[in-house]
Amino acid sequence: MGHWFSRNIVEPGKLPMLLALASFVLTFLVTRTITRLIRAGRGPFKNVSPGGLHIHHVVPGVVLTVVGGFGAIGSGRHGVGVAVFAIVFGIGAGLVLDEFALILHLDDVYWSEQGRQSVEVVVLTAALVLLALGGFSPLGVDDMTADERQSRATFLLTLAGNFLFVLIALVKGKFRMAVIGALVPFVAIVAAVRLARPGSWWSRHAYARRPRTRARATVRAYRHDRRWTRVRRRVQDLIGGFQERAPGPGSGSGRP
Repeated sequence: MGHWFSRNIVEPGKLPMLLALASFVLTFLVTRTITRLIRAGRGPFKNVSPGGLHIHHVVPGVVLTVVGGFGAIGSGRHGVGVAVFAIVFGIGAGLVLDEFALILHLDDVYWSEQGRQSVEVVVLTAALVLLALGGFSPLGVDDMTADERQSRATFLLTLAGNFLFVLIALVKGKFRMAVIGALVPFVAIVAAVRLARPGSWWSRHAYARRPRTRARATVRAYRHDRRWTRVRRRVQDLIGGFQERAPGPGSGSGRP
């Protein structure tokens, strides 16, 4: 195990990424636990409100992300310094993305339906970092042979082709698959060739005069959502604590 870890994580310089991912996930889980306790009025935790001004935890998160990011860039890929800054960056990123929905909507939506977007972004981010740790490279460049890398034309065509599939997936309204497809080209190809989601740019323009195709896309999206939305919401409830009881007296909005 030690030999595998050294050969696949330490030597390629992936240890900082692993430390950042671990601190990112741990910070998110700890933060969600604390906010759920505050919302339920339990434990010693309270909202941070110096002078009556509520400080969202995205604020220290931004500071830690900036410090950790610039510190890691200036520290190289090996050594104690880059490891420390990677942990700082992971902590900051965990605090920031836990309030991603607040940043997106510019409103206090932490425990609302829109607040689920924070959990979804955190899970997606962790999955993408895990893919990168596993050796996947954006647009599949790592899958190219040495001869292909020497051929500039082949290299550029590979990048352009994968980028096109990712772009098509985006305009078809398949954001999650497009993001993952940037690392795993097969996912982007599947998203690009399947029917667009109703309401997407592709659906509004390409299916405008194709009522049968539009109807098929609507039925397929309905069946997909009926099958997976309940599962996704249960996972979000489990991770994000959206089924907790309403805030107790004096417990505030439930965020440090």
